[in-house]
Amino acid sequence: MSQQIDWIEVRDQAKEWILDAGEQLKKAVHSELRVESKSSPNDLVTNMDRQIEQFFIKKIHETYPGHHIVSEEGFGDVVEGEEGILWLIDPIDGTMNFVHQKRHFSISIGVYEEGVGRVALILDVMNNDLYHCVKGFGAYQNDQKLLPLEPTPLEEAVVSVNATWLNRNRRIDPEIVRPISSMCRGTRSYGSAAIELAYVACGAIDIYWSMRLAPWDVGAGLILVEEVGGVATRVNGNPLSLLSQNSLLIGNPRTHETVVTHIKKSISEGLYIQSE
Repeated sequence: MSQQIDWIEVRDQAKEWILDAGEQLKKAVHSELRVESKSSPNDLVTNMDRQIEQFFIKKIHETYPGHHIVSEEGFGDVVEGEEGILWLIDPIDGTMNFVHQKRHFSISIGVYEEGVGRVALILDVMNNDLYHCVKGFGAYQNDQKLLPLEPTPLEEAVVSVNATWLNRNRRIDPEIVRPISSMCRGTRSYGSAAIELAYVACGAIDIYWSMRLAPWDVGAGLILVEEVGGVATRVNGNPLSLLSQNSLLIGNPRTHETVVTHIKKSISEGLYIQSE
């Protein structure tokens, strides 16, 4: 199937759409938004999340009627497996940032063929940074080609980790996290998984880990990071499942291996972690 598809053409078409959607969000960011909560008070959705998702779905179905869409707000297709061509779309990744900070939110598009990542685009909307790649042709930040990731030791690494990792809850013993945060050069948290994955791809951060992410959160970022030689697994080193919610540990191979080794040691010593 891949030989029949011009993936660069798909990337160029998706680039046109994502830049259009970004302009829509820039116009909306200072307008009156309709904000609702979904599963919890910090799980937000706005009228623009829905509008942008429907914009993409209309474009994709008109242009590529045989493709299927997995998307956050439920306007996509019912998909039960990785067969065929799937578009994983997050219309606004970092909705809380969109509502409260008016920055650090993104649009994420990942295109997969039979479970293999082919095209990725992540638009950091307010910074006007488009991270993109076609598998095998290199990854880019705007027009600048990204270099292969450096094998950074943990002591020199910047680690992006969500603060929920530091709170004792049913999924994680924070004692697993604290030694890593004290050993690394510094920690960050941006509130948008797609932006954090893009930052891994361009080397701005060395490792990103999160407890629970959906397919649309990571669909583009996994392709980008793989294109520059990064490694992605669940936090205990087990393989990811593309269409399931997973914990995620992703970064340059050296830092990734160090963190996985630490986590496995912590688990063997009786500290609890649930790798979904």
